[in-house]
Amino acid sequence: MSEIQNCVIIGSGPAGYTAAIYAARAGMNPLLFTGKEPGGQLMITTDVENYPGYPDGIMGPQMMEDFKKQAVRFGTEVRMEFIEKVDFSGEIKKVWTESDEEIQAHSVIISTGASAKWLGLESEQQFMNKGVSACAVCDGFFFRNQEVAIVGAGDTAAEEATYLSKLCSTVHMLVRRDEMRASKIMQERVKNTENIKIYWNTETDEILGDENGVTGCRVKNRVTGEKSEIPVTGFFVAIGHKPNTDIFKDSLDMDDHGYLITKPDSSKTNIEGVFASGDAQDNVYRQAVTAAGTGCMAALDAERYLSSKGII
Repeated sequence: MSEIQNCVIIGSGPAGYTAAIYAARAGMNPLLFTGKEPGGQLMITTDVENYPGYPDGIMGPQMMEDFKKQAVRFGTEVRMEFIEKVDFSGEIKKVWTESDEEIQAHSVIISTGASAKWLGLESEQQFMNKGVSACAVCDGFFFRNQEVAIVGAGDTAAEEATYLSKLCSTVHMLVRRDEMRASKIMQERVKNTENIKIYWNTETDEILGDENGVTGCRVKNRVTGEKSEIPVTGFFVAIGHKPNTDIFKDSLDMDDHGYLITKPDSSKTNIEGVFASGDAQDNVYRQAVTAAGTGCMAALDAERYLSSKGII
């Protein structure tokens, strides 16, 4: 059995790497497991222009490489593996890697993130970052004064459609049923926005494009079966996110959607010594900068916890 780690960080991305930077600088010698998606959702993001400190923007993968280098510089050990199971029942926390290696730790920071739900179309993947996006706040700016489509009917879709309406000339909102799931106030906001056009009983048949990116989408009316094409340069999917928290369902408190529940104004979970950060516990903001902020919180909370136990 290897020595007991001061701090194990499960997952990378802005939350995990920021937690690692703070933990390493605090002398905690963190061990970080990158997870199945090293770098998180930013690894499938091209231009990032809304993160402070990058006035000219930066490619998502390059940003994550910078985060990683900074974490390693201060002493973080990064392992390109994912954790398959955990046991948080004792004071010493245990996690097992994909190769079934048992790792013991005094504290654990969870930063496993969340994955956007997609429609499952081949063209969706083909035009990823070439007009297809799952984040209007992140990418809406690139479609200023252009026509875009958005799929979804919940509060998130309504909120993102409203956001896009302030940037784009027309927002074509595709709703699968004859009603929306969004709250009444959000529905009214969408319906009263002049440049949002709602398509009821409509599903996406295909995303259209060429070597330069998205040029339109073909939709199908679920009642009549009629198909039509809508010319757009951007296609936003807003049908929800799934937090990557399945392995914690028997250990940690989470909401009905799987987001980890943390105590107010902290990153503390219901288990002492286990902390959560980033999109694994944030179902509201889901931005790189907010994820980094909660990663900082988790490292500070973990440091205080270890200090209170006389471990560091």
